[in-house]
Amino acid sequence: MIKPRALKAGDRIALVSPASPFSREEFDQGVAELRRLGFDPIYDDSVFERTGYVSGAAQLRAAAWLRAWSNPDVAALVAVRGGYGSVHLLPYLDAYRGRLAPKLFIGYSDNTSLLSWLTCQCGITALHSPMLEGRLAKGRDGYDEHSFMRLIGGEGAGLELRPAGLAALRGGDASGPLYGGTMTQLAASMGTPYAFDPPHGCVLFLEDVNERPYRIDRLVTQLRLSGILDRAVALVFGEMRGCDEAGGQHPIQDVLTQLTASFNGPVLLGFPSGHTTGPSWSLPLGVRVRVTTHPHPALIVEESPVE
Repeated sequence: MIKPRALKAGDRIALVSPASPFSREEFDQGVAELRRLGFDPIYDDSVFERTGYVSGAAQLRAAAWLRAWSNPDVAALVAVRGGYGSVHLLPYLDAYRGRLAPKLFIGYSDNTSLLSWLTCQCGITALHSPMLEGRLAKGRDGYDEHSFMRLIGGEGAGLELRPAGLAALRGGDASGPLYGGTMTQLAASMGTPYAFDPPHGCVLFLEDVNERPYRIDRLVTQLRLSGILDRAVALVFGEMRGCDEAGGQHPIQDVLTQLTASFNGPVLLGFPSGHTTGPSWSLPLGVRVRVTTHPHPALIVEESPVE
């Protein structure tokens, strides 16, 4: 894997909108939070474009992303929000694969399309981490500042992530490079030139939001039938916010316990990265982590995603 350089105080961070439009108020609040953290957020006016339910035409969004990525004064790119549309950029970006210096890309949700492309197709580490709208815009209430700053600053190696509510569905201990993101986007990539393609021996992080249990079953089953789950030595599921069936039937924990009953490795549930009810934690994609269930469930970062 190719690692971008670590961020330091004063670095410029480009704000890009690869997916859906966003609230200007939250955008401004997110800008203020990045400044509080010591960074210099920059953007161009194209970030405010609107075309239906996406942030401007695909070519416009891809061009803005490439401008930010190729700017030598920019240390990292942060997505403003998810929603839908980042997959539109891939045909435009793929022509530049291997031709641009690595940068740290930060996002989650629909931006899983870009995270997967960067880590699986380009071999560049990335961060499954808070964006502006709904996260950085809320200040410390919206995200876990400790994991965010440690991972972007090159101090991630040895970081033990043990959030409250993390539970073990299957016991064990395993290490491997971490890949994944929002399951809807990962499953949708199958059969395309940009299919989610993690290596054998990986740790998979899988999360989603507001999907009924049978839909989560369908997503996990698709990943299993495609052979993706067989490549993994450990599974880490997100908080799965809003995925319990109304009325108390089919709790998502029971569904995932059944779906992973034959998995040969540790399985955790409740890691609060991505769509969470509380602060969203950061996870490094493309580098080694260790998943353990004894003496308590935890994910330990073994390798920094930046250098």
